[in-house]
Amino acid sequence: MGRERLRDERGGALTATAYDAIVVGAGPAGSATGILLAETGLAVLALDRAAFPRGKVCGEYLSPETARLLDRLGALDAVDQAGAVALRGMTITGPDGERIVGTYPTRGPWRGYRDHALALPRAVLDAILADRLRAAGADLQERSRVTGLVMDGDRVAGVEASHPEGRPARFRARVVIGADGRTSVVARRLGLVSPHPLRRMALMAYMAGPTAGADRGEIYLDPPDYSILNPLLPGRLNVSVVVSLAEAAAARGRLDAFFDARLERIPPLRRRLAAFRREAPVAALGPLALRVAPPRSGGVLLVGDAAGFYDPFTGEGIFTALRSAELAAEVLLPALRAGDVSARALAAYTARRDALLEDKERVMRALQLVVRHRVVARRVGRLLARRPELLDLLMGVVGDFVPPRELLRQYPLLSLLFTVADATERRWAGRSSAA
Repeated sequence: MGRERLRDERGGALTATAYDAIVVGAGPAGSATGILLAETGLAVLALDRAAFPRGKVCGEYLSPETARLLDRLGALDAVDQAGAVALRGMTITGPDGERIVGTYPTRGPWRGYRDHALALPRAVLDAILADRLRAAGADLQERSRVTGLVMDGDRVAGVEASHPEGRPARFRARVVIGADGRTSVVARRLGLVSPHPLRRMALMAYMAGPTAGADRGEIYLDPPDYSILNPLLPGRLNVSVVVSLAEAAAARGRLDAFFDARLERIPPLRRRLAAFRREAPVAALGPLALRVAPPRSGGVLLVGDAAGFYDPFTGEGIFTALRSAELAAEVLLPALRAGDVSARALAAYTARRDALLEDKERVMRALQLVVRHRVVARRVGRLLARRPELLDLLMGVVGDFVPPRELLRQYPLLSLLFTVADATERRWAGRSSAA
């Protein structure tokens, strides 16, 4: 179709431009979707309210299978050259100081695209993907805030945005992809967002200290809370603390002190960070989980966190963002060729995304149940220490290259834990609805 200049029906107050696809948000999910569409010759516009490079509250962990998606996008070499840290696994420290070392499996039927995960600042990763988006031929407009949707009957036909100069603009497209994260304007304008019963918030800060050759992510359990450490550069750590939304809200205005106190109260973590100091004020993100219904309108898809998010325990959401972009492109390309972007035609994407996430979300719910209860955390920790093969399998699931159902196939007794976790969430959901 290509770009087409149109005359605005309100006498030129807005500039109207038509594209094949408009991507709202140029983070990992949006950039990946735009790259995959633009490389086929489609006219793609990407709008982001930020200017790159820009930081983002994130665990900044890329699972082993994420490397496959970055390679497909032509970004993996740049990620390596930017100094991404290789992580061979995770170290989990329980509430009583017991320590479990998990390694991504490198033998057997399941192998990751690489044998290690990566840690890289989001400012760097997002800038790399934005550069690839431009190189693919997309029109990336930074500092452009989407304020609303253009509707054509029951179909989304474009967006309204505010340019850096403050002037409004209207862009039309055959399809709009919402990739604008947890606060998605696209999802909220369509009335698709609802609260999730898991009310958690992440507090994150960079900490500087002595150079350490760490090659693993670190998780410290303090039921019902936990902390995640990822080594980024020599002498620099990404440190996150996940707490209840209510506690974080009560600490508003004094998050730095609250964050420091949380780190201090976990003895193994206090010792680990004794020689480290925060580089900047604490940043907050929450609620970590939210529900988003599938679009009922045609001409629109949601990718990445805009389509819903469940606290990932490990701090990793990049794989889901990139994989959902890949699934979206697989559905969008034939739909655009056929000229049918109705809700029914695009529903295949939602079905595929749900199939991708459903099983892993059950694992994440089970891990959240473990984390919330000190006694359960101790018992599961002892089980994993006794059964290193189970720990390796779990690491493969977390690393996105072992199908979650392998856990149940090889360890059917885990179905009890999954069933209890599912029932707990349903009970919370019922209370949330009643409230």
